[in-house]
Amino acid sequence: MIAIVDYGVGNLRSVAKALERVGAEVRVTSDADEISSADGVVLPGVGAFGKCMDNLRAAGLEDCVRSVAGSDTPFFGICVGMQILFDESEEFGPVKGLGILPGKVKRFARRTPDMKIPHMGWNQLQISERGRAPQLRGIPDGAFVYFVHSYYVDADASDLAASTTNYGRSFISSVWSDNIFATQFHPEKSQKLGLKLLANFAVMAGEPVP
Repeated sequence: MIAIVDYGVGNLRSVAKALERVGAEVRVTSDADEISSADGVVLPGVGAFGKCMDNLRAAGLEDCVRSVAGSDTPFFGICVGMQILFDESEEFGPVKGLGILPGKVKRFARRTPDMKIPHMGWNQLQISERGRAPQLRGIPDGAFVYFVHSYYVDADASDLAASTTNYGRSFISSVWSDNIFATQFHPEKSQKLGLKLLANFAVMAGEPVP
């Protein structure tokens, strides 16, 4: 079973439906015991970094998420669910994150008059040369995925990057560290390639995906 962490933020049903579509057994839950015993865990997130952290604490799930991310359980963060894995964000801040991965979250600087913030819509992945994350198996270099964000991760350790994307500058669009994989983009909104990525994650969690 894959647990989707319900802490009052994020497009939980969209993520759940996408995972169900690839054949995974899914449970949207705020129960720490269910999350801790799941075969895979997804941490979604939409909105402000600080609000997500406040909700996680209010739900009593901060230590649970930190513990699962530090285990060998396959863990998937999405959008702000990726950002809060890092040390802090400058969004209405600085605001402290979970500190599981080293780095800070910064706002895009407008580089040209026509550069719109938030970065919204389809953009391409440049797969990291350090080694392809297993979650990206079957995802071609240059694949288009869907983004909606005004902030990006500026990681202290560049070898965390599983992929980068260009928007006024090169930024980290996905990270990979041991059992943790996380994306700034939304796989649940990225059509066929997004479903492929979620299917890869489900297989890693032991789900009998066709």
